[in-house]
Amino acid sequence: MIRKAVIPAAGLGTRFLPASKAIPKEMMPVAGRPVIQHVVDELAGAGITDILMVISRTKRTIEEHFDRSPDLERMLEGKGDAAGAAALRDLSARAALHYVWQPEMRGLGDAVLRAAAHVGSDPFLLFLGDTIVESNPSIAHRLSAAYERFRSPVVLLERVDPARVSRYGVMQGTEIEPGTYRITDFVEKPTPEEAPSNLAIAGRYLLTPDVFPLLARTSPGKGGEIQLTDALRDLARTGPFHGIVLDGMRHDIGNPDDFLLTNLRFALRDPQRAARLRALLAEPTPHA
Repeated sequence: MIRKAVIPAAGLGTRFLPASKAIPKEMMPVAGRPVIQHVVDELAGAGITDILMVISRTKRTIEEHFDRSPDLERMLEGKGDAAGAAALRDLSARAALHYVWQPEMRGLGDAVLRAAAHVGSDPFLLFLGDTIVESNPSIAHRLSAAYERFRSPVVLLERVDPARVSRYGVMQGTEIEPGTYRITDFVEKPTPEEAPSNLAIAGRYLLTPDVFPLLARTSPGKGGEIQLTDALRDLARTGPFHGIVLDGMRHDIGNPDDFLLTNLRFALRDPQRAARLRALLAEPTPHA
């Protein structure tokens, strides 16, 4: 069983400025819960008991969110809200949460490398902290099952519009059975003409400790950042590497438009809230 997970959450979130100057983008709420709490809930629901978050000095709010708040719990209990107090206690009880700092923003690869000492010799899940993925069974379960079967690194893949492949790391490989690929290479942000497929990495990975020495040797690229994809390419070229295709929905809140769209999708699942939203959208737009 896979027991460890890493959540990189140290990025500056520049697309959310000025809000992200004070509020980490991973703490932006979706359906009443911070995005990163959705990620932790998915991992905990799959039996992951050891979660390391890679944060920066501007992201202490994340650590505080998952810490106990006895005064607030007692206040809620005093008001008769035992369920609310229990929900707060559950934040820190679902898994053992650990934190490590990324002192400089040197890319996702550097953030993952910060987890090497904590991960040790164990395979681990890597879930980006600004992405919610809905799937049944969960992606944590599916990636773990694929690792148990293939004993290789595994990534989640998503079919994307060929016109948008330049936004992603795209895999090259062969389908070995429906929805499962043997990967031989990755191309980072290719043009539509250069892309070997329309299957993009979707923010969910199951990696082995073999990735750490590769990351340590990876030279910084554009902007001085160490790219995780460079290390994944080395892994795919030298040994078995697999990918499974998403059969659910991925919500990327990395920019304001997608954040708003994700909240609308979640809100429309509540019949009463959906009715209010539709009525509001049907009203004439007021003029300034």
